[in-house]
Amino acid sequence: MKKININEVPSVIFQNLLSSIFVNKLSELKFPAQNYYFKVLQSGKVRMNKTVNIIGFPMDLGAGRRGVDMGTSALRIANLAGKLEQLGYKVVDSGDIDIEMQETSDLGNHKLKYLDEIRKTSYMMAEKVEKALENDHFPLCIGGDHSMAIGTLAGISSYCRKKDLSLGVIWIDAHTDMNTPETTPSGNIHGMSLAVAIGMGDESLVNLYAPGKKVSPKDVVVIGARSIDSGEKLNIKSSGITVYTMTDVDKLGILRIISRVLKQFRDKVDHIHVSFDVDSVDPVLAPGVGTPVPGGLSYREAHLLMETIAECGCMSSLEITEVNPILDIQNKSAEFAVDLVASSMGMKIL
Repeated sequence: MKKININEVPSVIFQNLLSSIFVNKLSELKFPAQNYYFKVLQSGKVRMNKTVNIIGFPMDLGAGRRGVDMGTSALRIANLAGKLEQLGYKVVDSGDIDIEMQETSDLGNHKLKYLDEIRKTSYMMAEKVEKALENDHFPLCIGGDHSMAIGTLAGISSYCRKKDLSLGVIWIDAHTDMNTPETTPSGNIHGMSLAVAIGMGDESLVNLYAPGKKVSPKDVVVIGARSIDSGEKLNIKSSGITVYTMTDVDKLGILRIISRVLKQFRDKVDHIHVSFDVDSVDPVLAPGVGTPVPGGLSYREAHLLMETIAECGCMSSLEITEVNPILDIQNKSAEFAVDLVASSMGMKIL
């Protein structure tokens, strides 16, 4: 029998072989049952048993381009609540947090633009998210730029500390958002939100809602990164977070990566928060984002990523950020984002 040289096997075939191996491993990804927001039955079907609380954060002060504050409306127009109700969820929409527009806000420090308004409204966001969790609801936070994560993670972290739960974060983004006031080339706070969450950067943001970091760097994984500032690279290397770039996605395949992440979290994380920036997806699929970067996740990679998270039954909160209707084409990006939310909440092809 002729031996097969693995280097001669087409990469697509090799990735499919690896994917089949990791599909068989998904059944091993068991998380504490009390933290499920839906249960995977032995039949493989998903039983929904939770209320989803939609919380809008129409923020554009953290970004460099206008229009992303209308993302919350775009997502609702794309039938976000209806898609979730079709999956069997009860949906409670808490509306949007009231945020000042740029014309009436003080820009302040050019290295921390609009800090006062972002800090004030992030505190309000943290309160709403923690209250949703206390009510045994699933927080679905919609933005708005990615500075929203400062408040979202502050609220989740506070809840987890009170309940003695460990928090893990899956950050799906073309960018790592690991800048600080010292490294930022723009002063836009949406590029600092993950750094703030792990305790780096402006002290008033790091200590928002509760003192100190909101999540341990060892329990943070970034997927899909492909645009990282030079100063961010140093912050990443010193921080201890895990980053899977698009090069890693190309080499390993998205299923292998997310399966590895979920297995990593299985024994040490009680609450998984997924932070999904729509610019993680290739701009051909989602043109309506403020900072598009070519070479992003494909349609099937993005859905498989979210479907795999759904299959493990381990996600306890979700946020969708950076949909910008001004830059979009007939609400294409918002509709795609809503479909991804549905995939993460149990929607299946068959």
